[in-house]
Amino acid sequence: MTGKPRGSDVKERLVEAAVRLLADSGPEALQARKIAAEVGASTMAVYTHFGGMAALLDAVAWEGFRRLSANLAAVTPTEDPVADIVAMSLAYRHTAREHPELFAVTFSRSKGRSLAEIVAAGDPNEGSTAFGYLLGATERAVEAGRFHGEPFPAAAQLWSGVHGYVTLETSGHFGQRQQDVEAILVPLGVTMAIGLGDTVEAARRSGESGLAGWHRADVSSSIGTDEGNA
Repeated sequence: MTGKPRGSDVKERLVEAAVRLLADSGPEALQARKIAAEVGASTMAVYTHFGGMAALLDAVAWEGFRRLSANLAAVTPTEDPVADIVAMSLAYRHTAREHPELFAVTFSRSKGRSLAEIVAAGDPNEGSTAFGYLLGATERAVEAGRFHGEPFPAAAQLWSGVHGYVTLETSGHFGQRQQDVEAILVPLGVTMAIGLGDTVEAARRSGESGLAGWHRADVSSSIGTDEGNA
């Protein structure tokens, strides 16, 4: 005899259904009735397990951060932390291009304590976990003498630059150009690295190394990279 799905299973299925509907039909499809129907349940399931749509949408946002964290974690650290930051930038971009609707919802609903407060308290959540990968590479760059100053503000500047590029690209502001990674994103990383204290020569080498490493790495194939067409 098959038992009823446990509460946690239903919650996960509702989140998965919401992510699926978001990808297929856009944010207008995120309605309690439609999401519940995807898992063969009544609308009451949304309220039973989440208390309402607001909490369910928050869970969808955390799923977006979880996917971002997983893609950043798949970038294997090397002896060149700046090259690793470039590779993480490409993983970040892929996450957004893979599911732009989820990416938009993730950052539109990520409110609450600041990253600085969460990191200082040592109380990670999915958003700070994703940032932590970039922060870790930045700390290594500071320790190696490649970057100057404190790691947190440097990592925050890098995050801001990458997120700005990705947001503009996924919104279509760069048109249908196919060379944006090598013409814009990687040079942006090089420019920011120089601004943070790296030498021009070292930053350029790391930019080339990070791009080449991304093309070679398992991360690019395991998450279905489209960088070969970028």
